[in-house]
Amino acid sequence: MSRSVLVVDDTTFIRKVMRDILESNGYNVVGEAINGKQALEMYQQHAPALVIMDIAMPEMDGFEAVEQIKKIDNNAKIIMCSVMGYKEAVTRCIEAGASDYIVKPIKTERVLAAVEKAFSV
Repeated sequence: MSRSVLVVDDTTFIRKVMRDILESNGYNVVGEAINGKQALEMYQQHAPALVIMDIAMPEMDGFEAVEQIKKIDNNAKIIMCSVMGYKEAVTRCIEAGASDYIVKPIKTERVLAAVEKAFSV
């Protein structure tokens, strides 16, 4: 199984931290997008095995991007990542098609647990 991941976040620092965590644990980061619109384009271009996506982004937010990616590939594996740790955000992410949710600040153990869970399904 491919261990390719697309990282989507409008903050450069978060994308770098996520890339470092993933690559140091054997995952291949195939791209970094800064908003949902770019994520959609990169998903179509790279067909990653997993997407890790922020919610609050310019142009197209994570909720809409998840819905659009799921229209292209209903089997897409998507983990949402945001500072919004409230129940409504988690529920909305799952309803949009996300398989898991990581609350910022990013903790290596939580990221790896969510990624391994996504790849094991």
